[in-house]
Amino acid sequence: MREGVTVSDRDVISELYGSCFRRLVVQLYAMTGDLNEAQEAVQEAFTRALVKPGRFTGLDNPEAWLRRVAVNVARSRHRRRRVLTGLLRRIGPPPAVADRAPEHLALLAALRGLPEGQRHALALHYLVDLPIGEVAATLGVSPGTVKSRLSRGRQALAALLTDAEIGEGVTIGRIDVPS
Repeated sequence: MREGVTVSDRDVISELYGSCFRRLVVQLYAMTGDLNEAQEAVQEAFTRALVKPGRFTGLDNPEAWLRRVAVNVARSRHRRRRVLTGLLRRIGPPPAVADRAPEHLALLAALRGLPEGQRHALALHYLVDLPIGEVAATLGVSPGTVKSRLSRGRQALAALLTDAEIGEGVTIGRIDVPS
C-alpha cells in the first residue's frame, strides 16, 4: 500500500467511483459531445483524487470537486486541440510519412519482426542516417554493440524478406538486403 493512502480513503474513493462515475461521464459527454473524451476527463479527475486521497475525502461534496476537475480537464484538452488544429492549418498538410511502395511496406513489416535493439539500430543508422557513434549514444550502448546489431539485423532482414517481396539483392532506403 502506498504511503499516505489508508484503506478508508481507498474505500471512499472506490464507493464514489461506483456511485458517480457514470453520472459524471454523462454530464461531460453532454458538454463535449465525445464519449471517449468524457470518459478520459472523468478518469483523469479520479486519478487526481487518488494522488492526495486524504484531502479529497475531507471535502463536503467530493462529486462536485470531481465534476469541476473533469470539466477543467476537458476544457484544457479542447483548447490544446484547437491550438494544434490551428497550427496544422497554417503549416499545411503533413508530408507523406511513409512510402507506399510494396518494397517499403515489406521492409517495415520485416523490421517489426526484429528484436528491439536491432530494429532501433537499423532505423537510426540507415533510415535516420545517424553515424554509428550517434546511434550508440542515443541507444546508450557501445559502438561495437551497434555494429553487431546492424550486422545481425541485416542478416535477419534478409531471412525475413523473401525474393518475391523485394526482388534479389535490393537496396531499400540505404539498407542493402542481400539475396
